[in-house]
Amino acid sequence: VQLQASGGGLVQAGGSLRLSCAASGRTFSSYSMGWFRQAPGKEREFVAAISWSGGSTYYADSVKGRFTISRDNAKNTVYLRMNSLRPEDTADYYCAADKSGVIHTIVSRYDYWGQGTQVTVSS
Repeated sequence: VQLQASGGGLVQAGGSLRLSCAASGRTFSSYSMGWFRQAPGKEREFVAAISWSGGSTYYADSVKGRFTISRDNAKNTVYLRMNSLRPEDTADYYCAADKSGVIHTIVSRYDYWGQGTQVTVSS
């Protein structure tokens, strides 16, 4: 599975962005998907995850109520809608795929990673 993240950019505080992660391969629909982020000098941290069916989602407390993860298995794509963005959301955002199909929040549980897409939120 190859993952390609896109949609990052520069936005003012309070603004919105939608990240996309396009996956290759026929097994995408069986994988759970996650979004992580990494700010300069910090460890990669969990943001959101969605189960293989889309029936279950989970969010980090820091983004709950502001971010929404979704997926379209017909398009092999997972999305992260980010509203009410804050300067502390500034980071490189990564999508990841987990063959187990269930939600995990730990980096090491994910099998495939895309390249990062940069999100910068100005104050």
